[in-house]
Amino acid sequence: MPGPSHGPAADARPTLEAVAARSGVSRATVSRVVNGGAGVRKPLADRVRKAVEELGYVPNHAARTLVTRRNGAVAVIIDEPEFRIFSDPFFSQQIRGISRELTLHDSQLVLLLVEGSGDFDRVARYLAGGHVDGVLAFSLHTDDELPAIIRRFRVPTVYGGRPGLPGAASELAVPYVDCDNRGGAAAAVRHLVALGRRRIAHIAGPPDQTSALDRVDGYRDVLPDNDPALLVQGDFTVEGGARAMAELLDRHPGPDAVFAANDLTASGALRVLRERGRAVPDEVALVGFDDMVSIAEATDPPLTTVRQDVEGMGRLMVRMLMSRLDGGTGGGEQDSVITPTELVRRASA
Repeated sequence: MPGPSHGPAADARPTLEAVAARSGVSRATVSRVVNGGAGVRKPLADRVRKAVEELGYVPNHAARTLVTRRNGAVAVIIDEPEFRIFSDPFFSQQIRGISRELTLHDSQLVLLLVEGSGDFDRVARYLAGGHVDGVLAFSLHTDDELPAIIRRFRVPTVYGGRPGLPGAASELAVPYVDCDNRGGAAAAVRHLVALGRRRIAHIAGPPDQTSALDRVDGYRDVLPDNDPALLVQGDFTVEGGARAMAELLDRHPGPDAVFAANDLTASGALRVLRERGRAVPDEVALVGFDDMVSIAEATDPPLTTVRQDVEGMGRLMVRMLMSRLDGGTGGGEQDSVITPTELVRRASA
């Protein structure tokens, strides 16, 4: 029995020339269709796609990059430790929105996590290598080096969350997507006031993130003269919410309502309220922020919270970045988008 054939013919892959011959068009026309270029009439494009399918042609990535000047990949950089990324459903929702939208643009998601200051050099080397077409960066902190790194290598970028912190992107007009943190917080506190609550506390998020600061501002917009002892510091985690709630109950005679900076914080606060024998919502009303359904509908009682469209914001970040890559606006105020929020009423308030 003859053995398997060897040589160039056995390993040959279909070429652009073979597709051109099969479809009866020029090699240049095939290249434009395969690489997503414009200017090819639909009947010709359909013939090329049919030939590609019949021959099993697979584009050469390196050659395609030379033609399109695109890598077909976008870096998603999150300045949070790994345990936060995989324990907070906010991040999974945003990444899901980003991934789904990138798929529509035939682009891959490259996830880069920043665990500590040493990771900034790794991220810088990766961006310097030109491996991605652009960057989506979110969860920035005061001491972030990311904006400076991104500016150094001139990588098109859209930020998730309003920049505005010293040392970050504060001095630049940069494209970003955020929700109405301040307005959503104010709506939550107004709801508690309308319920007749008078000692309304706030467990804030990290003081080095604009989302947390904006929510504090929304709280103060409604209660400008509130007792400062009713404002305690959290960190957007369950454990931080529990610690802050315990601190609040230890130092204050008794709040009758709590606005928590996010749903994880609210769930931690709820646990401590139950441990201290405080009934929710009869004695203490509780409102969160984000509307992470996996949290808000699993708590007992279910959590009243402020909804933001986290997945939708991820999709919007991708669309803004692709517009810039396709020659859209180069940055500035017109690129910032603030999406609305909505109070979702459940049993905790």
